[in-house]
Formats: sequence, C-alpha cells, structure tokens
Amino acid sequence: MSLFRRPNESRTEEQPDLEGLDAVRQRIHDTALPPHAEKAAARELERLEKSDPSAAEYGIGLAYLDFVLDLPWRKSSQDILDLSRAETVLDAEHHGLTMVKERVLDHLAATIMVRRPHGNVLVVDDERIARENIARALRQYQVEMAEDADEALHKLTEHDFDVVITDLKMRGMDGLQLLDSWKERSPQTDFIVITGYATVETAVDALKKGAYQYLAKPLHLDRLRAIVSEVLEKRRTACTARGPVLCFTGPPGTGKTSIGRAIAQALGRSFVRVSLAGLRDEAELRGHRRTYVGAMPGRILSEIRRVDVNNPVFMLDEIDKVGQDFRGDPASVLLEILDPEQNSAFMDHYLDIPFDLSGILFIATANNADRLPRPLLDRMEIIQFDSCSSREKRQIAQKYLFPKQASATGFNPGEAHMENAAIDRVIQEYTREAGVRNLERALGGACRRMARLVLQGKRELPVTITVEDLPELMGKPRYPRICAIHRSQPGVASGLVWSETGGHTISVETAIMHGTGRLTMTGSLGKVLRESAQTALSYIRSRAESLDIVPDFFDNADIHVHIPAGSIPKDGPSAGVTIAVALASLLKNQTVRPDTAMTGELTLSGEILPVSGLRDKLLAAQQAGYSRVLLPDANQCDVDELDEEITAGVDAVFVRNVDDAVRESLMTEPFE
Repeated sequence: MSLFRRPNESRTEEQPDLEGLDAVRQRIHDTALPPHAEKAAARELERLEKSDPSAAEYGIGLAYLDFVLDLPWRKSSQDILDLSRAETVLDAEHHGLTMVKERVLDHLAATIMVRRPHGNVLVVDDERIARENIARALRQYQVEMAEDADEALHKLTEHDFDVVITDLKMRGMDGLQLLDSWKERSPQTDFIVITGYATVETAVDALKKGAYQYLAKPLHLDRLRAIVSEVLEKRRTACTARGPVLCFTGPPGTGKTSIGRAIAQALGRSFVRVSLAGLRDEAELRGHRRTYVGAMPGRILSEIRRVDVNNPVFMLDEIDKVGQDFRGDPASVLLEILDPEQNSAFMDHYLDIPFDLSGILFIATANNADRLPRPLLDRMEIIQFDSCSSREKRQIAQKYLFPKQASATGFNPGEAHMENAAIDRVIQEYTREAGVRNLERALGGACRRMARLVLQGKRELPVTITVEDLPELMGKPRYPRICAIHRSQPGVASGLVWSETGGHTISVETAIMHGTGRLTMTGSLGKVLRESAQTALSYIRSRAESLDIVPDFFDNADIHVHIPAGSIPKDGPSAGVTIAVALASLLKNQTVRPDTAMTGELTLSGEILPVSGLRDKLLAAQQAGYSRVLLPDANQCDVDELDEEITAGVDAVFVRNVDDAVRESLMTEPFE
C-alpha cells in the first residue's frame, strides 16, 4: 500500500512496449487492409500506446489487433474454372445421385460463366499513340477506342462497357464532363481518369463525381492493369454473390457432406464445415463483444481466419437442428450470413467492423427442410437427396466402402474381396437405412473380424467374404428378412410412410368391441395422424350402407386403431387411406391382400390426395417384399419420372378414392 511506502519508492507505471507496438504498426502498414479496417486498427494501436502494459485491456487490445491482421481481407484462392473437371470429380467420388449432380453442375456452370475472364473496356484519348499503348496493355479484355468524348458517347448507344479509361484534357468535352454525361446514362460503369496535369483539386473533383481511380502521367501500365483487374474482379464477385445458397436435404448417410467437399475440390477452394446441431447462442456465430471477459470472435470469422482465404466453400451442417432460447435466435444471424444483400458487410460483435462474406460459397445441409424458418428457407435453393436403392448401395459398397475399410484394416490391394451376394445380404439383413453410413460401419466390422482370423491362422490370404461367412464375422442378422406374404386377418393393413431416415412400412391394426361409439387411437400418434384416423372413420360411417354395414352399428361399438412401435412418435397425413382400408376390412370381415401396401392422404369426401416421398416409399416396399402398391392417381406423373430400378418388381396401382382402394385391396377369395 502507498501509505507504507518510503518517499523515494513512489509508484511508477510501466511504459508500453514500444518495440512490440512498432512491430504491430509495421504489420498494419504491410497488410493490405481495407480503409475502414486500417482506421480501426490504427485507432486501437493509438489507444494501446497510452495504456499500461500491466492492465488487462492491454492484452485484450493486442489480441484484437492480432485477429484483425490475421483475417484474409483481400486474400482469395484462384478458382479452377473447368466444368469437365468438376464433373469428373463428382463422378469419381459418388455413385448415382444423378439429379443432385445435375443441379450442382448447373450451379457451378453459372458460377464459372460469371467469373470467367471478360470485360468491356473503352479507352478515350485524343492522342493515338496513348490510346494504342493502353489498348495493347489490356489486350486480354475486349477493348474499344475513341478519340474524343463525342465518339465515346456515341459508342455508349451501341455497347455496354464495364470500365472507361479517359484522359482529362481533350479537345471539346473534357474527361470530367464526359464522366458527368456517362454516369447519367450508365451509372454502373467504373471510370478511371488519367491526366498529365494532376492536381489535388482535380483529383478530388473527379472522385466526388464518381471516378473509381485518378492516375497521373507518365502512366505505369502495370499499375493500370492491376486497377482494371481489380474493378472487373469486384464486378464479378458482386454478380457471383447474387447466386442462391445451396441447401442439401435428405436422410442421413446419403452423401450431402461429401458432395460439398467435392464441390470445393472441383473449384480448387478450401473447405470449411461447421456443425450447427444444438446451437442455441447466437454469439457462437456472431461473436462476443469485447467488453466481456474472455470475449471471442464467432465461428464464422474464426474458421475464415484458420483457412486464410476469404472465399472458401463453407458448409453449415445440420442447419435444421439450430435451437433458440433466451440467449438469442441463431437463425436470425443466419439470415444475415446467407443473404447476398447483407453478407457483404457482416458484423461480428468481436471484430466490430464489417467483413465481406460475399465471396464465400455457402452450402447448408438438413435432414428435414420443413423445420427451417420460412425467411431462411426463402434464401436457399433446396436440392433433395433421395434414399439409395439396393443396387446403388451394392455398387457403392463394392467400389468405395469395402476397399476403403479393407485398406484401413491393413489389407493390401487384392488381399480382401467380398462377393456381391454377401454385400446384398448385409444390406438386407444387417442394415436398414436410407444411406450407407451403417453399411460402411458393418463392412468395417467384418474386415476387422477377418483380420483377426487371418492373424490367428484360421484364414489365409487372399480372403473372399461369402454369405456363409457373415454369421461368423457379423453375428446374427439384426433385421431378418420376413416375407410380406403372410397370413393376414381382417382389420390389418400395411402402409408406406416417409421420415427423415427414408421410407418405412407400417402396419395399421384395428379392433372393434362393444361400447358407445368411441374411437381410441394408440401408438404415439401425432395430431395430423389422429385427424386422419377420425376422417377415415367418419367417411366409413357415411358410407355404411354401401359397405353393407348396419346404420346403427356404430352406436353400440367402440373402435380401436393402433400402429405398432408405440415408443416411436408418428405423424403425417399419408396413412389416411391405410386407416380407411383397415377399417373397411374390419367392418366387412374381409382380409387385405398381404402382398399390398398403400399410401395417400384422405379427404372427408373419400378422395385420395397426392403425397410426397414416393421414391423412398417404393424402395421400402421392395425391401419389405410387397409386390403391389396402391398410390394416389395424382401421383402417376411422379412415378413415371422414377428410374426403372425403383419401380421394378412393384406393381403400382393408382386409385382415385377410397372405394377404388377398398376394391383393389380387400380379398374376396383366398390369396394365392
């Protein structure tokens, strides 16, 4: 304490580390910062020069300056503008996904068209030699020349120009008058004014009138080329930023993340992946204000700092699982990040100055796009990833997954092989998924068990995994293949539904008992599914006479509708026709054909409305062994667009209403 200190031991403050601050000042000078960032860095440095190095704010200020100087403000990677190479990269890493690849290639083609080297330049100078020298220096662009302002304005009526390079002093109308007249007609054109009579007043006047740059003679052509390239690159970047943000949606394991990585490889850009699952605090994206202890920048700018370029391919994974609580709404921050109209001046709370995100190619992934807020969904282009068919899974496993797992286990090329029949058995009985993630995991387990048998001397290299080896390598099947042709009973019908993990089959069970006309529904059913059951029962009651049911039958009977797997929540409208057929089967005491499954939304008038997810539902019917599927008549055009392998082995029967569905599904004779 100062009260007990001797007079000659008066406290002296530590002086700032001038050598360290001089090094920071030199970094600010050497780094190509934008004007607003350079001004903010200089202001922070000035504050540090007046601060005590022992104070906590001194270290916080140094960390801030370090972050500002580490950001790639003007450092971009050069895009590889080769569409055929992009197609080769996508085909080499991904089998199938034809429609997805087409959509991605369309997007890349638009990006390449915008960013390809081009530019219309007009050179205006009354000296022929000066005009020709400038045109020769810019020969990689489309250059036209004019000897005076009148000729330049006449050319404006015939062509659009990106850049106009004009001399200041010319006969007749001078360069500043030409600038005024041109900006009135074509304000988006950038002007570069050159002159041999450079003064501060004329430079300020030209810049105020809208000139992009003011250059003095003698003209350095390298400097001029760099400025023209900067102008055209800015215009191309602005056009590219207007493109939509891609959003890959589909079940897990269908290749969404790997397609994003392939896009980055095709363009020659860095790839960044940030998972947003469970994100609830918007400061994770936007950063914390520096007034807080331990403040950190947001994940967006932190990842950009890590890859050291300002135009990576940035994947926002699991965007549909973003949360919301008292700490803010991260989805609202995503609006600013993904909106091309706003992300050119993204404000991170820690950085506290605008940073341009418009050069980044953002890609979002989601399992269910319906969970996304509507404003966010409107800013993205949805690309749907469908479930993989059994044939696609087999080819993916044979070409990519099994060789990868065998190599990771230590097998050399040619030392391990797996028969197609064994792969098919793994697909059908050991995994049940829309993608191939569990399939890859199962194949990895088989390879590791085989490696153990080889080291124990029980198997010799090279090894071939057959169907007979699967119980020893993988144990008992998790999903034994049960034929759909089984003994049925009245009141039971099979339906097809879709979820985030792909298509599934369900069994709707109904029972009737003495009661007072009450409807009971069990099986963890959601509100929409409960309404579908009520609609189905109301329609059946309204058609009691045509179904040979006594009109007052329902007054003395209770009906119970149950969908098994009660621990799994279920919802959606597509089970309406299945419930109606099950009720008709129960009340008419006729069984439903055991080879038939169905899907469709039901109206109170008995019409069957179209549903989505038909590809996944048909794959689920194939896997479960159903040979007939009842589909809404309005979905016929959707089925016609599906590949033959999806519809092969399944007879699609199209129905318009419940009467058609009942007639096509109920048996009047024993099934053979």
